Amino acid sequence: MDRSARSRRMIPALAVAAAAALALAGCSSGSGGKKAEETPGEGAAAGKATTPRMTVALVTHQAPGDTFWDIVRKGAQAAADKDNVKLVYSADPNAGNQANLVQNAIDQKVDGIAVTLAKPDALKGVLDKAREAGIPVVGLNSGLSDWKDLGLMSFFGQDETVAGEALGKRLNADGAKNVVCVIQEQGNIGLTQRCDGVKKTFSGTTEILNVNGTDMPSVKSTITAKLTENTAIDHVVTLGAPFALTAAQSVDEAGSSAKVATFDLNKQLTGAISAGDIAFAVDQQPYLQGYLAVDGLWLHKNNGNYSGGGEQPVLTGPAFVDKTNVEAVAAFAEKGTR
Repeated sequence: MDRSARSRRMIPALAVAAAAALALAGCSSGSGGKKAEETPGEGAAAGKATTPRMTVALVTHQAPGDTFWDIVRKGAQAAADKDNVKLVYSADPNAGNQANLVQNAIDQKVDGIAVTLAKPDALKGVLDKAREAGIPVVGLNSGLSDWKDLGLMSFFGQDETVAGEALGKRLNADGAKNVVCVIQEQGNIGLTQRCDGVKKTFSGTTEILNVNGTDMPSVKSTITAKLTENTAIDHVVTLGAPFALTAAQSVDEAGSSAKVATFDLNKQLTGAISAGDIAFAVDQQPYLQGYLAVDGLWLHKNNGNYSGGGEQPVLTGPAFVDKTNVEAVAAFAEKGTR
């Protein structure tokens, strides 16, 4: 998708500014698991927007135990608390099951749907049904290449190819020569784009290693075996914070000198960067993705706004976190918002 560097910098700022201009304060919530749930939001007592109550369904491809999505949900919840939105969260890593969850939201006649597009082809039919039902839909996190073709109103997230390219250039600067890029969910288009981006700009050798991200002991043993087999590997690139922490254990077990770099953050990872166990992370600001997705639907319903003008994605990353700036990020990570 063509766009200037200037527009990539400005669009997120404009979206946040628009949200701030209309914002009051709000009430409501969401909860995890494959079943859609609602729970009271922490900020419910602080007051709410004077706009009519609306319901938003947030449907992701979260795998069980993946703490990344806790941060997305906290951002979504913060917007819901402000905007007088009832937030209903549901998730399933199986694309067919995720499509069924979107259908459930349509059947419940929600006022808006925010959805991830890790496997966009599987969601095309149900997103057509949402459009036919007159329900606005925005994308977040995964699907930057597909959201417009699928008829979504806006997209909030990171250009995964650009993020991968940035990481590849960073590896060059750090003197890396042999890299293994670990994909924890085969077929996830966003994860594939990350590793493809690394391969595009990294001047050394890049090998792809597929692992079963729902079985962390298997992830650990697979990475350990790869490092033992190929002692020339000097960097392991993972695509999520929990997998980076596991990869660091694999490095120790294999007696390898490889460094670990990763996409995405959590509280434990910032500590590992501070300790030198992880070299750096690429942050896509998942809190912001959840927040802007819910707030974008509220702005559209109550003020007719289209975030990004309906034509451009609202980019939330990439940004590097390493020893030079991790302390500034760690305070927010401790709260679970980075």
